[in-house]
Amino acid sequence: MQKTVGVIGSGSFGMTVAKLLTENVQVLLFTRRDSVMEAINERKHFKGVDTEGKITAVNDLKYVADQCKIIMPVIPSASFRKVMRALAPHVGPEHIMIHATKGLDVSQISEKRFENESFTRKDVYSMGEVIRDETTVLRIGCMSGPNLAKEILSGQPAATVIASEFMEVIRIGQRILGSSLFSVFGSYDMRGAELAGAFKNIIAIGSGILGGLELGKNMQAALITRGLREMIQFGQSMGAESRSFMGKAGIGDLIDTATSDNSRNYTFGKKLASGESAEQILKKATEVVEGVNTLKIIHLLAQKENLPLPITTMLYRVIYSGYDVQKAIRLLMTYNTAQDVDFL
Repeated sequence: MQKTVGVIGSGSFGMTVAKLLTENVQVLLFTRRDSVMEAINERKHFKGVDTEGKITAVNDLKYVADQCKIIMPVIPSASFRKVMRALAPHVGPEHIMIHATKGLDVSQISEKRFENESFTRKDVYSMGEVIRDETTVLRIGCMSGPNLAKEILSGQPAATVIASEFMEVIRIGQRILGSSLFSVFGSYDMRGAELAGAFKNIIAIGSGILGGLELGKNMQAALITRGLREMIQFGQSMGAESRSFMGKAGIGDLIDTATSDNSRNYTFGKKLASGESAEQILKKATEVVEGVNTLKIIHLLAQKENLPLPITTMLYRVIYSGYDVQKAIRLLMTYNTAQDVDFL
């Protein structure tokens, strides 16, 4: 295992991953922004992370690939394919790539088709599928779990999952990320981990709406558990294993993201409840709220697959059609559901 690991992305979670890595290895961090390079390399401090002697920032993807055989992309899903295409000439089968992006990619279709909701399952890619599609990297994994950046950066303990079809990738992920404050578990169901990581952001938005309306923990608990059912039902339709949604990448990440003000998606929901429009919130956001885009993708796929996902449907109407929040809640409260647990 190399002593230097590459991280692509300097957002809050990119810096969080970089900090976790510094417990075991040196970090070479790729960023396009000169201001970030200056903060990391000269001021030795960025986003609450002490970088001196641990993290070096560069703006050259080829240099990262030449120096690091293990690379961790931590970038928004909307930019993921573009960055992989830029990285592709510099990486090969000798590299290992473990991404930490929780979203879905539809960049292969035109913006018009996306806006007209005329895409199909074949047009939707997980980040692992994007890596396979754009590069010759074979050993691929993903990092997923209840990992709120602010808590980890403040030194609080946490746990995560490295999912991959390769045991080698899981073990390497455990070695480079694990520490006394950060436990790293493994899973062979990468598809399940990726879909859970994307879908839970939708439920977090809904939970944020309930939190903003001060409707209580009973309602939030009901939403989260029924949201878990929708996650599992959708995951099964996409070929994922149900058990993946019952672990840290599923219910663990869901509880975390759907109950914390440190979650961007939860906070987005709270702001919606206060009367702000989705457009206003996104315009002011300093980082990507992945759940908004993921909601549109999963809602359409569910329609095409005839999957009854009532929470997803109502959130889509609220965010994209201006549907009244209170009316959506009343409809969900009276939705006819036969069984409490019907997915095991």
